[in-house]
Amino acid sequence: MSYFPYQGAITDTDVINENITTNANSAITDIKWLENEINKFKKSEKLKWILIGEAYYEGFQDILQRKRWVIGNGGRLEVNDNLPNNKILDNQYAKLVDQKVNYQLGKPITIETENNEYLKKLQDIFNKRFHRTLKSVGQDALNGGIGWLYPFYDENGEFAIKRFPPHEIIPYWKDSEQTILDFAIRLFLVKEYEGDREVVVQKVEVYSVNGVEYYQWFAGRLIQDVTKTPESYITINDGENKLSMNWQRAPLIPFKFNNKEIPLIKRVKSLQDGINTMLSDFENNMQEDARNTILVLHNYEGQDLGEFRRNLSIYGAVKVTSEDGTKGGVETLNIEVNADNYKSILTLFKKALIENGRGYDAKDDRMANNPNQLNIRAMYSEIDLDADGIETEFQASFEELLWFINVHLANTGQGDYDGEYVNIIFNRDILINEMEVVDVLNKSAYLSEETKIAQHPYVKDVQLELERKKKEQQEQMDLMDNYETTFQQKQGDVDDQADA
Repeated sequence: MSYFPYQGAITDTDVINENITTNANSAITDIKWLENEINKFKKSEKLKWILIGEAYYEGFQDILQRKRWVIGNGGRLEVNDNLPNNKILDNQYAKLVDQKVNYQLGKPITIETENNEYLKKLQDIFNKRFHRTLKSVGQDALNGGIGWLYPFYDENGEFAIKRFPPHEIIPYWKDSEQTILDFAIRLFLVKEYEGDREVVVQKVEVYSVNGVEYYQWFAGRLIQDVTKTPESYITINDGENKLSMNWQRAPLIPFKFNNKEIPLIKRVKSLQDGINTMLSDFENNMQEDARNTILVLHNYEGQDLGEFRRNLSIYGAVKVTSEDGTKGGVETLNIEVNADNYKSILTLFKKALIENGRGYDAKDDRMANNPNQLNIRAMYSEIDLDADGIETEFQASFEELLWFINVHLANTGQGDYDGEYVNIIFNRDILINEMEVVDVLNKSAYLSEETKIAQHPYVKDVQLELERKKKEQQEQMDLMDNYETTFQQKQGDVDDQADA
C-alpha cells in the first residue's frame, strides 16, 4: 500500500507565495471570527466548569471565600468579622478523582496484537513516560470532561506525544456527534522577558490540516505573532532542501470522560460544598464560648449593645443596675452543640458523594474479614459504571492515536502496519481475592494458557511470562532428553558387562 501520511508537501517558497496571494480582506475576516470565538469561549459555561473542576481538585474551593453574614439595619445582610469563621476543607472530590484515575489507569495498558514486531514498536512508544501522560489526561477528562493528546516531532526529530490541558483548547468538530475534529484553537499563557521585566503573554495557536498558525491575545484583540510564522507539523531538511509536510488530520486527539463531555465536578460540587460547610460550622459553634453566645440583660445601664459587647470582650465583665425593686443581671442562653448530628450529616454527605460520583467506599462493611469475590464486585459496581464509559471513549481515542503512530512508522521506514489488529486493554486496579481467582483459573480447562496467564493476579507482562514458561518447558525437555540418553548409555554398559 502506498502510504503517504501528510497533507500536501510544500516548500517554504510555496508558503510565502501563498501568503502573498491570499486575499487580505478574508484574512481580516478570519481573525475577527477567531476573536469572537475566543471571547465566547472565555465567557462560556464549559470553560467555567473546567476551571471549577481543576480548582476543586487542587483545593481552591468555595469554602475558602466564605464570610459570616448577619442581619443589619433595615433587614439587610452584612458581613460580620467578629464571629468565628473557620474554613475547613475536606477534599473528598480530589480523593474521588484519584480513585477513579488509579482504578482505570493506575496499571500500564496491555497491548494485544499478533504481529510481535509491531508489538515491540508500540511498547517503545507506550512506555512509562506515556503511562504518566495518560494518567494526567485521565485526570483532565474527569476534571474538565475532556483531555487532549498532541502527537508531534520534538526538536530532535523524534516522534513524541504530549498533553494539552482542557482549558487551553477550543475544538471545532466536523460532525454533530463531536467525534471527528476539524480544527482547534489553543490559548495558553507564557512568561517572557522585556529587558529585566517578566511579563505574562497569552499566546493563541490554530491547529488544522494546513499546519499551525501563531497569534497573540492583546487587549481583547488577536494579532499575528511576530516571533513565529505559520508552519507545518513536520520539516525534513537533508542539508540542501527543506520539505514541509502536514498530517492529513488535525493532530489533536480528544479523550472524553463521557460522550457529553460533562465533568465530574458537576455531579458532586454541592455535596463537596456541604461537607466543607458542615465541618466549618461545627468548629464555629465549638468556638463560640460564653462571650459570644446569646446574652439576656436585665436593667442594663449602658448606651447600646455594641458598647456592652465591647466591654464584655475587653474586660470579661459588665455592670448592671437594679431599679424600682427589679433586680438587674445577665443571663446566657447556652446552645448545646450536638456532635452526633454533625457526624450523621457528614456521613450522609460523603455517602451521597460516593454514589453520585460513582466511586467506592474502601471501608465498606462488606470488606470485613475475608470477603469473597462476589462482595468485592458488588463494592466496585458503581465505579465500574463510569469505568466502562471511559473505556469506550478512550478505546476510540486510541484508535485515532494509532493512526498517527502507524503513519509515523510507515514514513520512517519502520514498516507498514495499516490494518493490523490491535487491542488496548485497560488493566483496572481492582481488589481481588487472589486465592479464589487462581483456583478458578487452574480449574478452567477450556481456557488457553495465554488467557490464564493474562488473568493471573501476579503477572504484569504477559509476553514475558509466556517466554519464561516456554524457556522452563524447554529446559525440562532438555533435562529429560539428557536423562534418557544417560540412562540408555548406562543400560548399555550393564548389558555389555553381562555379555562378557
